[in-house]
Amino acid sequence: MPRPYWSGQLKLSLVSFGIQLFPATNSSSEITFHQIDRETGARVHHLNVIDDDRPIDKSEIVKGFEYNKGKYLVVEPDEIANLRIESRKTLDLAQFVSIHDIPLAMYEKPYYVVPDPDDSGEAFAVVREAMLKTGKAGIGELAFGGREHLIAIAPALEKNACELVAYTLRYGEELRKALGYLPEIWSVQVDKRQLEMAVELIRQYSAPLNLSKYKDDYEAALRNLIEAKRENEPLPVEEEKPHRAKVVNLMDALRRSVDATKKSSRPQADSPKKSKPPPRKGPAVVRPSGRIHRVA
Repeated sequence: MPRPYWSGQLKLSLVSFGIQLFPATNSSSEITFHQIDRETGARVHHLNVIDDDRPIDKSEIVKGFEYNKGKYLVVEPDEIANLRIESRKTLDLAQFVSIHDIPLAMYEKPYYVVPDPDDSGEAFAVVREAMLKTGKAGIGELAFGGREHLIAIAPALEKNACELVAYTLRYGEELRKALGYLPEIWSVQVDKRQLEMAVELIRQYSAPLNLSKYKDDYEAALRNLIEAKRENEPLPVEEEKPHRAKVVNLMDALRRSVDATKKSSRPQADSPKKSKPPPRKGPAVVRPSGRIHRVA
């Protein structure tokens, strides 16, 4: 079993019990690249140097806060580790809110929350069931990863799930106001007929969310490219899509879109239908030019 990313106490008023946090996302399958020299194919290494380009050992590097131009206050690692902050070991739920009241733009990263193995799990189960029954999420703060995080914690909603899920949230001051990107005066009168057609179009496209239908095409294309280079095969390139004329009449575009969805076999939320296989996405082939470096 993997080691927990964080372990400590979940506190609700006078109720306190042990929990563990595990990352809910997995980035290990993502393709990563190294920097290499084009001519030799050798790996490029980066050195830590100071002003006179003299290399310095990693053990000699500490954090420094610049309080004046070129003047730094050194902070030792153990001084940071020994910071007296309660949220390093305790997630204190300060309030509860409806999960729907948290703006989507506030969410950062999810973590699975499970009871500590040394705990009976009774308090965990009771609090989780109470949160599920009330439809509420708990809000608190937790320090890990070199900073304090705003946390929302709520029951996992999947069928037969028994864990809680903690989401790191952005603080209010971190989120930019959308008005800064809009004109000072932005007012559009919505045509009633166009609105009705747009609502109908959204209904036609509505269906239960099935995350398994969505794949990272960019990651897959990278893997195809790498495999082709390894096998010295033609490199995949994206097929050129047919040019579409610019839509001028919004009402006409909405009407045609609605008509197209009615005629197609797109699955509906209330009456699923089998759909035809989508046209083949992705690349055609072109012969590579130039050298191909093989790097062990």
